[in-house]
Amino acid sequence: MWFKINRIIMLADMESFYASVEVAKNPSLRGKPVAVCGDPEKRHGIVLAATKEAKAYGIKTGALAGECSRLCPGIVLVKPHMQDYIDVSLKVTQIFEKFTDRVSPYSIDEQFLDMTGCENLFGTPEEMAGLMVKKVWEETDIKCRVGIGENPLQAKMACDRFAKKNKNGFFRLCHENYAQYTWPLQIRDLFGVGSRMEHNFFNMGVRTIGHLASLPKEDLKRRWGVNGEVLWLNAHGIDYSVIEPSDSVKDTRKSVGHSITLPRDYRSIEEFQVILLEITEEVCRRTRSFGKVGWVVNVYCKSADFDSATGFSKQIRMSEPTAMTMDVYSYVLKLFYLHWDHRPVRAFGVGLSGLIDFREIQLSLVNKKERKIALSKAMDSIRDRYGITSIFRSSSLAPGGLLFDRATKIGGHEA
Repeated sequence: MWFKINRIIMLADMESFYASVEVAKNPSLRGKPVAVCGDPEKRHGIVLAATKEAKAYGIKTGALAGECSRLCPGIVLVKPHMQDYIDVSLKVTQIFEKFTDRVSPYSIDEQFLDMTGCENLFGTPEEMAGLMVKKVWEETDIKCRVGIGENPLQAKMACDRFAKKNKNGFFRLCHENYAQYTWPLQIRDLFGVGSRMEHNFFNMGVRTIGHLASLPKEDLKRRWGVNGEVLWLNAHGIDYSVIEPSDSVKDTRKSVGHSITLPRDYRSIEEFQVILLEITEEVCRRTRSFGKVGWVVNVYCKSADFDSATGFSKQIRMSEPTAMTMDVYSYVLKLFYLHWDHRPVRAFGVGLSGLIDFREIQLSLVNKKERKIALSKAMDSIRDRYGITSIFRSSSLAPGGLLFDRATKIGGHEA
């Protein structure tokens, strides 16, 4: 006899995570408008998170520090401390692992949990969520919201669209009530719909999730391929993915990239060459750490003019896959010189895509590739053990080099 098992999937999200961690560290900030923001003098003054008191003044993620002070003269701007956020995120994971061994981090402040079969231990799904919210608050002083569903999509929609508005901090969606609650929502509220897709749907007369759900699936599939089919499934609350512990998930990454907003406007060729080499070095090092090499190089550049910013994002396929810094760097420079408009620059990015396993490449004795690979591995080993500044290129000492400044930061922010 076949029995249907109703899965219990949850998504736990930490409220205004970075800002909440700062308030937990400094209780005197509780109840005040607080925004976590980089150093405005170095043009990193962008809001990463804000408390509900700050949001009440219209302050949103991505706003500039100067705009925050204009909207709320009494706002408290706090520099980010990334190591603290990582530590608290790991602590939250440990709390959830006391409920289930099927915990999968979705981001630094969101985690999926598969609670199927845990009813005899912790009660109904709502009782489980209530216990989690209570436990996280008691151990971290941070509010947690939990979306409950029968699959990850339903849990995500429940968390983002409903749990955040509930005083108890949780909400449950299932196949029986999914249409009732989600179909009246604007199409932009559907997971997977960005501004461009919203515009496409508007041109079709699709305004709500219910409108999308009423369309024939095959029509969407013909127009947007697999993505169209996935959005139709999302509109119906259907998701076949499963939750696995993070250490059991295979690495299926298709690209590696790194970008940086410069502390000042860069204007000279010499400065451009230095920072592009540093970024390329970081991308290649990370690519090698995954045991990968790449076929395609992408270069991103944004000008320093805030009012009429220009720039480009271009890519080129290399003659052979590689993750050797100087090999990739030659293509990076080629792309930059070809598309740069000779204006000052405020942001750079480099990426490697079309990744394949390192073992798939053909080694050649002619160009001494093995020697270059061995040298790169030796340098990577030294950096992994002693830090990225333990061995470096002399160009990083020249004007424009940011290696030593970045070495003290995590994710571009103070550790």
